[in-house]
Amino acid sequence: MKPSSIFLATLQRDLLLAWRSRADLLVALSFFVIVASLFPFGVGAEANQLRAIGPGVVWVAALLATLLALPRLFSQDHDSGVLEQMLLSPEPAVLWVTAKIAAHWLSTGLPLVAVSPVLALMYGLEPGAIGVLAFTLLIGTPVLSLIGAIGAALTLGLRGAGSLLALLVLPLMVPVLVFGAGSVDAWSGGIGLKAHLLLMGGGLLGALALSPLACAAALRLASE
Repeated sequence: MKPSSIFLATLQRDLLLAWRSRADLLVALSFFVIVASLFPFGVGAEANQLRAIGPGVVWVAALLATLLALPRLFSQDHDSGVLEQMLLSPEPAVLWVTAKIAAHWLSTGLPLVAVSPVLALMYGLEPGAIGVLAFTLLIGTPVLSLIGAIGAALTLGLRGAGSLLALLVLPLMVPVLVFGAGSVDAWSGGIGLKAHLLLMGGGLLGALALSPLACAAALRLASE
């Protein structure tokens, strides 16, 4: 099969499986909305304070929601034996691993990006700040999925995989959180977004180049 056919077939299959188990996706999306919505009740309704913490809260909620959905990335195929067959197939593992990560982001990360402007309104962010926040989430959430996929592959089949996964990947996700939330503050302060966006774009390219290779190697170890 052509590389593009392998990628598209795996992407279509995983999106179909995600749609069939859409209750799990709704859990992650609901978690994102609930976490972001609870902070105004905890810190008060002072407008300037809400505008200051809003971008960081939305980013933290997006990170945690992504982390919540990561264990199912490879677990279904591992439990059914499909993953082992895919690893034994002649097709390059990097292709279908990349497709599985892309399907995970499309079914989990993209809905978070779509809902984020509504949550940003709760914090009184200006329209420009809301646009910056949504754009940085559009760049940053794929990085979260790519980094998280490595942790999901390394902890596949282990007891307490969810807790171990969080310990492994959370430190690596912190820079994405810092630059994502900092982009909105930089725009609001008139500093400029170029440095933040370049760093996030570089992180996305680096994660896209390294994560599928690392995942494929980790999956082979997990299947042995």
